[in-house]
Amino acid sequence: MKGIDIMTNKDLAIKIIENIGGEKNISQLGHCATRLRFNLKDESKANITALGNLEGVLRAQNSSGQLQVVIGAKVNAVFDEVAAQANITSGNSEEETKVKKNKLSAFVETIAGVFTPMIPVLIGCGMTKSLSSILTNFQLVAKDSSILLVINMIGDLAFYFLPFFLAVSAARKFKTNEYVALALAAAYMHPTILDAANVISKTGVKSIDLFGAPILLVNYKSTVIPIILSVWVMSFVYKKVDKIMPDFLKIIFTAMIVLFIMVPLELIVLGPIGSYAGVWIANFVSWFYSVGGVFSAALLGGTRSILTMFGMHYALAPLQIQQIAENGSSTLLVSALSANFAQAGAALGAFIVLKNKSQKSLAASSALSAFLGITEPAMYGINLKYKKPFIFALISSAISAAFLSIFNASAMAYAPPGLFTLPTYKANSFVFIIIGVLMSAGLACALTFFFGISKEDNKEEDELPVEKVEVQKSLIGELLVKSPIVGEAKKLGEVNDAVFGQECMGKGIAIMPSEGKVYAPFDGVVEAFFNTKHAIGLKSKDGLEVLIHVGIDTVNLEGKYFTDKVKQGDEVKAGQLLLEFDMDSIKKEGYDIITPVIVTNTDNYSDVICNATGNVSKDSSILKIKA
Repeated sequence: MKGIDIMTNKDLAIKIIENIGGEKNISQLGHCATRLRFNLKDESKANITALGNLEGVLRAQNSSGQLQVVIGAKVNAVFDEVAAQANITSGNSEEETKVKKNKLSAFVETIAGVFTPMIPVLIGCGMTKSLSSILTNFQLVAKDSSILLVINMIGDLAFYFLPFFLAVSAARKFKTNEYVALALAAAYMHPTILDAANVISKTGVKSIDLFGAPILLVNYKSTVIPIILSVWVMSFVYKKVDKIMPDFLKIIFTAMIVLFIMVPLELIVLGPIGSYAGVWIANFVSWFYSVGGVFSAALLGGTRSILTMFGMHYALAPLQIQQIAENGSSTLLVSALSANFAQAGAALGAFIVLKNKSQKSLAASSALSAFLGITEPAMYGINLKYKKPFIFALISSAISAAFLSIFNASAMAYAPPGLFTLPTYKANSFVFIIIGVLMSAGLACALTFFFGISKEDNKEEDELPVEKVEVQKSLIGELLVKSPIVGEAKKLGEVNDAVFGQECMGKGIAIMPSEGKVYAPFDGVVEAFFNTKHAIGLKSKDGLEVLIHVGIDTVNLEGKYFTDKVKQGDEVKAGQLLLEFDMDSIKKEGYDIITPVIVTNTDNYSDVICNATGNVSKDSSILKIKA
């Protein structure tokens, strides 16, 4: 359960690092607009449940080969604290993760790894373009104004010189020399290439001959694929050259030889391939929309929030940027616009209908955040929590995206879709953009208001939560808990550990095992199963929470001599085998195998009474719980 104390960003960072297996388990660290993104050396060391329950964390999940910790608007501050506490920098790691991933996950992870570090500057320039559109459309400044000239220059920085930004992030992702990667970008952007490419219509010269091979004159500004492809190939070339070069010659010749190999290779082969691939992708998207029309738009609009949930939306980033580079605008970004306003509208509907003041306040702030372009607080904090609002948001987004496609809506800048960036969208008439977002938000809001939240989920603060009501109904009198271990029952005070012996974690009983097996004491679910396998947390269908801790300080064995039979999240039946452990080997290592059985939510009950002495079996009642 989340604590009631307000946690600072530093406290939260420390807790996050603890629950991902420590700083040594981090292979790579990055973040986007709302979430921390970890590549871990050993994913099994991460406690997803504990991360998701931290105050300040909206959700934790494994997706596309990454552990994603969704923070929301303050992700930058938390990221800085995590990086400082773990003493690492974005995109850097000591060694590559050894976990094998499927090809799709690996591809999405690569795209996310390249684009994530530059998201802030892309958003900053995109928002500047939005400001330029507002000033121009409302005629607040003259079109030939020097102010507008400078604003437009700022807005173009990240996009015009995109190969340079991508060179750095790609070099970090592929673990190669960043400065040599920048030199490759400089070759693409050198005036020899760009100036000649811009005057092909006048000169008729389309290529430069190099030893009989043509260097095509292509305008590489704002391109995505050529530089990523080139840096990827360079990562192998650089490693090979550096390996065979004698140490005393490396500083003189390694970079020079790599450039002699890579610059002709990229200008003759890789650049044109990447450039044409980008054109083909942009044309394919246009074809996809022209053939599928409203159905294609509805499909993407209806699934866009799902892609965002799993971090898959980053696979669309290069396609959107490529569309803007090739066509001047992106039809793909319209789906993000409809999705964001739909999530905002659903959260707004929840705000109107909810009675609980704390949930109402959360819905209001989440809706505002979503209207401004950051949807994760609304998605995870409200819409997914109540389920139906999220579904209604998907439906509303699909309808809105289909409507906007009829009027050829597209985005002229890569920026978070929201109220402030609406001027960067265009259609046959801007009024259709307004109608589309009102349709998306309004429909989601109305559906959520009338059908989104059930009476059972909509309680005043002074009403007991549903779970506690169910617990009290089931505990008219008492509840008996069976022994999870065969052995000898002892008082908890006999445990040679102050935390357990002084009931710091709750009341309960201790058992000295006579066999190395742990059984389920009731029907319920495995709430927590520690990676070291020495402890397991269970929750009964009545809401009773029990911790079974095999031995004292056995966490230090790191799972040695323990064999799990279930996993976290599994439903279990009373008497089902959960865990086996080698008693003799654990004792030979010097550990006490006495096993505390603790009711961790003791405060929910009037009393927890030890109900057994002497030898107990798995059918013996050891605890009596009074409502």
